[in-house]
Amino acid sequence: MAILLSPDHHLIEFPATILPDGVTTGSIVNLTIERNQDEERRQREEFQTVQEEIFNSFCLPPEPPVLALKSTTQTSVTVRWDPLILHAAELRGIDVYRNGQKLSLHVPGTATSAKLSGLDVAQEYEIWIVVRTTAGAFESNHITVRTHAMDNLTGICVSFGAFQNEGEVEMLVDCLARIGASYTDDLTTDNTHLVCTVPRGPKFEKAVEWNIPVVSPEFLKACEVQGKIQPSHSFYVSNPTPVKASTDK
Repeated sequence: MAILLSPDHHLIEFPATILPDGVTTGSIVNLTIERNQDEERRQREEFQTVQEEIFNSFCLPPEPPVLALKSTTQTSVTVRWDPLILHAAELRGIDVYRNGQKLSLHVPGTATSAKLSGLDVAQEYEIWIVVRTTAGAFESNHITVRTHAMDNLTGICVSFGAFQNEGEVEMLVDCLARIGASYTDDLTTDNTHLVCTVPRGPKFEKAVEWNIPVVSPEFLKACEVQGKIQPSHSFYVSNPTPVKASTDK
């Protein structure tokens, strides 16, 4: 450390390592100190950016879910929502409400839809969900939906299982088009029925697991002839009981 003496006799401590070479006692040096406003501005902006990143990562509340109608039948309604944006909060649960009443419906945290079953035919319902998080509860928008009347067949969405005569599927597809119903290649929980004549295979097993009615082609034909939805149980295709191996000797 070097001790410098100013013209007005003020002592200034100054790092000796940054003094010019050859400076000794009695040497006269000129010092210039300037304020670097550009660097101040850069560091201030950098600090502000870091603060905003911290705020966005840890302080933003979850975004309320936006609810929309996915599908409707005579006795069920399926609603959907986009993947939840929780930011730093943690999910505690998703509750489904119908006409002001909380339903005992288990909705997984990763789900983006929920199916309400057991509804009355041609009835209007107000539905919404509440997302419970560590940052509080956030309510979605409310949607009003009416279940289909018996003569509205557009809610039927089938998938086809195993058939003894595969050519029959093409005729059933034409039948679906005539009554305004639809079908999917893959079986999902959104399907209302599985249509088949052979009660076996992966789709049949999934339908049984998901409690999706497994019906014969006569179900669709009856819906078209009668002009209204028919009770599924009258057209059930059951899995034949396997024959046990004989234990007689």
